[in-house]
Amino acid sequence: MSTLENRPNHAVLVIDVQNGVVAGNHDRDAVVANINTVVGKARAAGVPVVWIQDCAEPDRTAGSEAWKIVPELDPRPEEPNVQKTWPDSFEDTDLESVLAGLKVGSLVVTGAQTDACVRSTLHGAITRGYDALLVSDAHTTEDGTSWGAPSPDLVIAHTNLYWSEHAAPGRTGGTKTAAEVSFD
Repeated sequence: MSTLENRPNHAVLVIDVQNGVVAGNHDRDAVVANINTVVGKARAAGVPVVWIQDCAEPDRTAGSEAWKIVPELDPRPEEPNVQKTWPDSFEDTDLESVLAGLKVGSLVVTGAQTDACVRSTLHGAITRGYDALLVSDAHTTEDGTSWGAPSPDLVIAHTNLYWSEHAAPGRTGGTKTAAEVSFD
């Protein structure tokens, strides 16, 4: 139902699931396992998986250990990889052209950090005309309580709550668990 003409396909976005981003994050291992579940379903259905990596220097310089996708996930050479330096994965990247080339109008979003790059990318997708489904148990964030943020579990729960009913004219948001995601 996206507003993008002639873009009937879906794609899975895996945002910033990198060693230097998710180390120590809330429920990290379960979230990574759920991302693997979604990626497996997408591959089985022939749905593209797009890997997004934050390459902000000096923390995640391209090629560094902190920059690499976590070892439990296995990006394939033929799957698109988008490098970014801003929270919104569309901002100053080739993500839009990658998705246009794949005729994608609907996104299934996973990754980290919930309250930064995941949130920014979800909103960026909707404003650009995409449908954007958040996989409710396949995103995580770090503990920002020392800076006054709610605990990570509450950040995740709040994001799932407000995104579950998110919509815009001709576009939908919504949430599903990894088990509920289907590409039939």
